[in-house]
Amino acid sequence: MTDNAESSVSRLPRVNFRPLLFAAFGITFGIFLYCRIRFGGLLPSDFLFLFCFLPFSLFPFTKRKIIALMCLFLGFAAVGTVGIHLYTENFLSGKAAGEYTVEGTVTCIALDNGFMEAELSDLYLNGEQTAGKLTLTLTSEEVRPGDRITFTASVKRCPLPTGTEDSYYFVNDIRYRADSETYEAAENGFHPLLFLNAKLFDLMREHMGGEEGYISYALLTGNSRMVDRGFMTAVRSGGIAHIFAVSGLHIGILYGAALLIFRFLKRYAALPAILLCTVYCALCAWSVSALRALIMCIALSVNTFTGRKGDMLSSVSLAALAVLLFLPAQWLSVGFRLSFGACLGLALFGGMLTRGMKRAHIPRFLREYLSASLAVQLFTLPILIEGFGYFSVWGIGLNLIIVPLLPFAFLTLLLLTLLSLIIPPAAAFFLIFPRGLFAVLLFLFSAADFGYVLTGFAFGAAGTVWLCACFYGTERVRLRLFVRVTVTCVAVFLFSMCLVAENCLFGGAVVDVAAGENMLALVWCGDESVLIVGEGVDLRTCKNFLARRTGSVNAAIVLSEERMDTLNIAAFTGAERVYCMREGADGFQETEVLCGKSFSEGELSFSFETDGTLLLFVRGNAVMFDPDGFSQITADLSFTNGCGTLKYFLNYGIILLL
Repeated sequence: MTDNAESSVSRLPRVNFRPLLFAAFGITFGIFLYCRIRFGGLLPSDFLFLFCFLPFSLFPFTKRKIIALMCLFLGFAAVGTVGIHLYTENFLSGKAAGEYTVEGTVTCIALDNGFMEAELSDLYLNGEQTAGKLTLTLTSEEVRPGDRITFTASVKRCPLPTGTEDSYYFVNDIRYRADSETYEAAENGFHPLLFLNAKLFDLMREHMGGEEGYISYALLTGNSRMVDRGFMTAVRSGGIAHIFAVSGLHIGILYGAALLIFRFLKRYAALPAILLCTVYCALCAWSVSALRALIMCIALSVNTFTGRKGDMLSSVSLAALAVLLFLPAQWLSVGFRLSFGACLGLALFGGMLTRGMKRAHIPRFLREYLSASLAVQLFTLPILIEGFGYFSVWGIGLNLIIVPLLPFAFLTLLLLTLLSLIIPPAAAFFLIFPRGLFAVLLFLFSAADFGYVLTGFAFGAAGTVWLCACFYGTERVRLRLFVRVTVTCVAVFLFSMCLVAENCLFGGAVVDVAAGENMLALVWCGDESVLIVGEGVDLRTCKNFLARRTGSVNAAIVLSEERMDTLNIAAFTGAERVYCMREGADGFQETEVLCGKSFSEGELSFSFETDGTLLLFVRGNAVMFDPDGFSQITADLSFTNGCGTLKYFLNYGIILLL
């Protein structure tokens, strides 16, 4: 009997057949493949996970199962490819760049160094309705969500992304950009949720002060673009930035609280809970993580109502399928990948880790938080490294403290905010407690140092190997002990080799150019690394760029004609020296500034030409940087990788990563 049972278990499929899972995997792969070919350049490692996943899904190999799975996968891959292609063509359509009279409705605002950046929808350019959104930079701070404004300015088109780092405009369908010092109020159409969003912003700013109010507004709406950058950097380094993005955690808290309040409705309690969560998602501009959580709550409610057993993998797959069918560009968003990656980590590893900790006699309340945090960190590690250039070593510890307190803080703030909106004269009294709470949070994160993170390296193909290893390591795949140990050893070896190949330089020099319009390049050879900074670059962009590469630089070179601003930006990157062609005002930094036509850093020699170009000489090879655009870069001893960009090297010459 035992032998028969073991035999029947061995004949079970390695991966359970879930139509929604394979449909979601298919549409994701179709979008991914299209984006890699059109925006990033296709690599052999991009197919690694596919070949690791599908064979286990097809076992045992029956003709009917193979046909069904391949039709489902390939059909939805085609749907994803067509969807992202149509989205891309729509993004490129519309008005050309030029001078326009613009009218639009403000949907989102952000403050930065005395300037306000507003996103406008429902656009009219010269009186003609135009699809897409526009981002407007203003000197005024008086604009609020829901305002209908008009102005005249030079409107620029946003380019297609050349990677995931510069995909924000594309993902959010922001097709235009403009700057204006003045604007006029246009005829207002009433938008209830935008009006409520504006009321929340003004309420927090007036009665809670600057930073405490911005933190409260971020916690309620997910818009953290007003919060002090230093504080947000500390929060991200601590691994708890998700508390300021309306995520599944927020929707789950609200959904659970609503079920408790309406429990007298019994099996129908989910209806008002779903309605409340839907309104809240709309208030938060339908962020992808909130939308994912809402769809999963709806699936949970349907299963509860019908008496069916819930399945987290199917719920996550349904949410991904629904989002990508209508918003295929969300795949490029780091928020999308982190949100769904966290859920997949919980679905794949949560139960296994919890049972393991139970056998280790870890207390129940502790093992639930530990297993959930570890499961999320396991699956999202390569996504964090790729998207942000670092991984927080504080994440697990701080989440153990913050996450249990979040339901209390979030629901208390939500209740007190509603009371403040209903009884405005008492708002200052109602908001005393959250103001004090967030003042303590500000103090703790300003006093504590969470700057130690894993950074300065890239995963590349190692990220795919990591995800494959996670897939084989989960209990969803049934392998004998010998096979599992062998697969683990092979994965560790491949992961190490990929990391070495991606981050170690054994000969020549690397020239790494930032994607998009930002004129940034990093040159490194041996122990020397030099950052080249052109026009239109801010400090945040520089630091993000460096975080994904080496993390620090020995020197920086300024190419911009707007010398002082760019000089200060280069100095605050942490460079020991800053080089420029001409003398002038040095700003207020203490970094050593050296002016001249030529200079050297180790084996790297640079020379400014009369037309403003910069020449790099290293080991008998030359690279030219054109200040009008690094896309025009030229070099000796280089060839293409089939995507029209310089990639590899000959005879230990120049490696170009574009």
